Amino acid sequence: MTSDATDHQLADGTTAPLVGFGTYPLKGEEGITAMVSALEAGYRYLDSAVNYENEAEVGEALRRSGVPREEVRLATKIPGRFHARELALQSLQDSADAFGVERIDVALIHWPNPSRNLYGEAWSALVEAQQEGLVETIGVSNFTEAHLERVIAESGVTPALNQVELHPMFPQDEMRAVHARLGILTQAWSPLGKRQAPFDAEPVVRAADAHGVTPAQAILRWHVQLGSMPLPKSATSDRQRTNLEVTGFSLTDDELAAISGLARAGGRISGSDPDSHEEM
Repeated sequence: MTSDATDHQLADGTTAPLVGFGTYPLKGEEGITAMVSALEAGYRYLDSAVNYENEAEVGEALRRSGVPREEVRLATKIPGRFHARELALQSLQDSADAFGVERIDVALIHWPNPSRNLYGEAWSALVEAQQEGLVETIGVSNFTEAHLERVIAESGVTPALNQVELHPMFPQDEMRAVHARLGILTQAWSPLGKRQAPFDAEPVVRAADAHGVTPAQAILRWHVQLGSMPLPKSATSDRQRTNLEVTGFSLTDDELAAISGLARAGGRISGSDPDSHEEM
């Protein structure tokens, strides 16, 4: 069980908040308004991607919010079609321009796109961009243990984080163990559940009632105590606020185990990342 620390400590010496904000599919003025609301609620990590087509809105939301630039970590992802070195480097510069910043705080490979087998080249581009100061923290998304081992062996640089599907119906025990062994932060997309969150599942309801919190807060606290950084998505200000309120209470070991046990009881509800749009 993790402590009530206020940040995740990354292996590259940087930090990330306990909970980040997922920005897909927020776009346009409505998207900017929702993201400004999230920043005003206290989010300090905005997760975006080239394929979300909202990097300009993310940057505009930060400017409108009035939150100091240095307080917020902006994250993006290189899509599978841009894994060749020059394309990857150009993608990163384009993302910085779209955000309206000189340096990207966090840049990931969106997924390994193994059929093209260029993710090693994309990783080398990220390492180069980090060395040149265009990117501060570099990581990956949807990588398996084999993908991680390969890029580490080829570059000598370990990703600071790996963003994967992780929720009570798919607790990713094996990948979290791999990440712990390699010193990689686990980030969670679809942290409340794929397609349908298990808010009415008995272990979640029992934990929420025991601590006087919402089912979503119970699940997000489950993430925090697993050492995962969840990236919940909401355009509703009240839900944005409550999704951040994951300190001040701790789930018991039995509660953690019961929530994790939903995967065995109900089976994994999974599939490809609905946000990746890698066919584009």
